[in-house]
Formats: sequence, C-alpha cells, structure tokens
Amino acid sequence: MFWKIEVIDKPGIFDAVGVGVKKDVLDLGIDSVKDVRFVQVYNIEGLISRQELERICAELLADKVSQDYRIVAGQKRSVRGNVHIVEVAHNPGVMDPVEDSTLKGIRDLGIGGVTSIKTARKYLLTGKLTEPQLKTISEKLLYNKLIQHVVKDQSCGYKPLVAGETGYKFGLVIVDLLQATDKRLQEISSQGQLFLNLIEMRLIRDYFKKLGRNPTDCELETIAQTWSEHCGHKTFRGKIEYKEIIGQQVHKVAKSQGKTLKINNLLKSTIMKVTRELNKPWCVSVFKDNSGVIEFDDKYNVCFKVETHNHPSALEPFGGANTGIGGVIRDPMGTGLGAKPFLNTDVFCFAPPDYPFSKLPKGTLHPKRIAKGVVSGVRDYGNKMGIPTVNGSVLFHEGFVGNPLVYCGTAGIMPKDKSSKKTSTGELVVVVGGRTGRDGIHGATFSSGELTHESETISSGAVQIGNPIQEKKMLDTLLVARDRGLYTAITDCGAGGLSSAVGEMAQELGCRVDLEKVPLKYRGLSYTEIWISESQERMTISVKKEKLEQLLKYFPGRTSRPR
Repeated sequence: MFWKIEVIDKPGIFDAVGVGVKKDVLDLGIDSVKDVRFVQVYNIEGLISRQELERICAELLADKVSQDYRIVAGQKRSVRGNVHIVEVAHNPGVMDPVEDSTLKGIRDLGIGGVTSIKTARKYLLTGKLTEPQLKTISEKLLYNKLIQHVVKDQSCGYKPLVAGETGYKFGLVIVDLLQATDKRLQEISSQGQLFLNLIEMRLIRDYFKKLGRNPTDCELETIAQTWSEHCGHKTFRGKIEYKEIIGQQVHKVAKSQGKTLKINNLLKSTIMKVTRELNKPWCVSVFKDNSGVIEFDDKYNVCFKVETHNHPSALEPFGGANTGIGGVIRDPMGTGLGAKPFLNTDVFCFAPPDYPFSKLPKGTLHPKRIAKGVVSGVRDYGNKMGIPTVNGSVLFHEGFVGNPLVYCGTAGIMPKDKSSKKTSTGELVVVVGGRTGRDGIHGATFSSGELTHESETISSGAVQIGNPIQEKKMLDTLLVARDRGLYTAITDCGAGGLSSAVGEMAQELGCRVDLEKVPLKYRGLSYTEIWISESQERMTISVKKEKLEQLLKYFPGRTSRPR
C-alpha cells in the first residue's frame, strides 16, 4: 500500500526555500512570480494502519510548531488559477540520504511495516507564467536532470522506478586490443569513458601483447582508474615548459623577453623537493599515505589532506561538493589506522555571480547556481558529521565560468601508535560502510577529460550524492574497532572504488576479491560496475582471520544482498 504525505510550513512561518526560489526567479528576468511555497513530499510503501501513519507524520515528518502535514487521497491534485506545481524526485539509483534516515526513524518509533520511502520536493509558484518560462525556471533552478526528474503524475501512489530491478547474468567481456588499430584504440577509450590518450592505449596494448592475450573489461577499467588525472596526477607529474617574463609588463608583452625553462615532474620538483630538503623531524609520514602526518604532542599526531572536486561540482554543484568534502574527510580516516577528523576548510573559485545568462557556454550552469550548490554541499556534509568548517575563501573570475575550482580540506588527529599500517599475507579484505550502487561510475576517469556541452549527458554517471549520516556512523564504529586492534590497515573507497582501494592495500601482496559478496543497493550490477563504483561512505580494511568474527559484530546487517 502506498501513502503520500506533504509537509508544508504553517501560515505566517517564513518559507526560506520559497523566498530563495522567488529571488532566483527574479534574477532570471522573470518578474511575474508573486509567491513560491515549498512542500516536502514523502511517498511511503508498506503495510501500516492509518493510526500508525498519523503517528509517523506527527512525531517524525512534521514539526508540530512550524509545519502542517497532509495525507494525500487518491485523486490528482488540481491546478487552480495561476498556481503552477513542479514536483521533483531523484532519478533511479541516485542516493537520497533522507530516505534511509527516515526509514530508520520510523523503525525507531517501533513501526515495522514500512518497506520503502521515496522523497520528493514540490514547488507551488503563483503568477502568470508561460510554458517556456516554467520550463526555464524548472531546469535552471528547481532540478538537475542528471540526478532528478519532474514527476508527471502527482497523485497518491506515485512510485519512482527503482534502478536495477532486473537481475544480472554473468558474462565475461574480453576487449580486443591486440588487433586494434590506432583508430580503434581511440574508439575503445572514448566509448568506454576511459579518457586514455593514444599513447597510453598503445602502452596497454603492447603490455597485453607480451602476455599473449586480450584484457577483460575489468582489467582495462582498473588501469584507466589508476592512470586517471584524479588518481595518477598526470598534470602534476608532467613535464612543464614555460618562459620567464622580464620586467613588469606581464599583460601586454608582444614578444617573449625570457628564456624557456623546463620542469620535469612538477610535483617532485616543487612540493616534494622542498619537503625532502627541509627534512623536518616532525614530519611523520609524507607523500605515502592518504594524508600527510605531523607530530602534535607526546601522545598524538595530526594529519591533513586537501583535494579538488571540480568536474563533478560543475555538473551537479551540491552533490559534487558534498561528496568532495565527504571524500576528503575519509582520507584522514584512511590514514595510518584511522584518524578522527576534527575540522574542515575550503577554497572556492567561481565566475562572477552577475555573469550574463546570454554568455554562458552551452551545457553549463550559471555561476550563482554553482556557488549556492557548492557552499550548501560542503556545509551540509560537515555539519551532519559534526565537523566544523573553520575557515575558507571565495574568489571570482570569468575564467571559472565553465569549470569551478572546489578545494576541500580536512584535518584529523590520531594516537601516535596508530599512525602507520601494514598488511600481511593471509589477511582478509573487508568492505565496511555503505552499500555499492551505480553512482560514481567513471568518476575517476572523468577527471581526465575536458568539460564540454556533452559532459552533462555522457558523464552523468560520475555524479554522486553523499550520505553524511552513514559516514558518521562508520567513523564512530571504525574508531572503536581501531582501538580494539581489530584490523591492520585501512583505506577509503574513493576514486576508482574497490579497484583502487584494494589495489593500494594489496599492491605488494596481491589478493583475491569475491565481488559477489559485496553488499549492493539494488540488483543488476555487473562485476565491472561493482569493481569501479565510487559509491560513497565505504572503507576497505585488512583483517586477520581470527579477528573477523569479532569485527563483524560492530558492523551488523551488511552482509546481505537485495533479493
């Protein structure tokens, strides 16, 4: 049985979301919208009584002081006068952390008949609007087609499709590289979203020629993740040629006045070189773990990590920045045997907020929308995990109109005796935290590509939505397991998913991975999708066999698969 509940602010209560949307509509040059009201929608499936449903609404979904709720009957909601209704829901397979938290809240009330929850956001716009105007408002302000859709049937019983309803039948895929021409190599890279150039594809082909066989799709994807810009830092490792300009006129130089200089490996010749030459005794671990570790006092070390999440934030600002800070929080968690994150920091670079819509490149979002989404995404994740953002900066320049710069950083603290890790032969690989889905597929390789007007369609699978509550629970549990000595090494499933996490931990030993044992969000994932999925809030740990049973007591309910 399906129930639809709508929650709205009481008359006289300030509707912050509605007022914000109204202001954004005015910024679009549309001044006919007189009022905007926001409604939170919950679609509940399960065998529960009307009395239980009323209790769920009154005690969990609505604030008694400031909100009213309405249980929608079976009829469609009509549009009266100049009120236009736009209801937005997540696309199949997209993570919505509100759903999981709401389901847990209902179970905590002692109500066990609810089987699933789907949420939606409804906007009531009052004013004279043409269909083209409503379409513009919806697409530019109310939803992002990469992760959301407009609900057509707003009647009770609306049920979004669930990704992966059908099962998966195993079929090994072999990629024919040995006989591939240069043109075919480029096609394989492009069609598979590997973002490998021709030289790299030739190297891979030559390697498998020496082995005397073609690679599987899983092997090829693993190499692509490892060689991506995000994982391999190809720009930092590259050879740079530049000219030193002599004098002060740097903006209007007709001819180069300096000599050509070359840098072989930008990273090693700058940051790493200085660190090595300074050779400070308080540097405990640099350039070899998920974050840098330095001494703090007699008992503790601190670690720090900063990284970017630019491309995802350009396509889906909230989700991109949300998972950007979520990912960098997991880096201290995956340093040594695990640090406790205690602060966040950030630097954002956007195009000017008053940038004309008429000048926007095709397929790009307006800087104001990107800025709002990015700031909200970082704030949302950190606040829900109880980690404050202690400082940051925002800069504006037209050069960031196509691709913003989104830096996120996190610091963590750990006991000195927990600052290193080591895996050994015979230990088990255990994945803890969230389940695995299709979100984030090709997120790592996507970082190597240039953003174009087609990126929003081609690379939509690289967009993710984080679940900070899940990560907070995982963090707290891991710290307990760490202090009890239940695992020997840990790293996060970031870019490349299991392909990079397991690869990093087992690079000196090798390992066997049983992908059919990985807990999934839904059925239908192929072995390659499970292997490279970048679903958030997951960590990989190395566990001695004799401690596995004790460890799993701290992570209950994570060994089953959807039926």
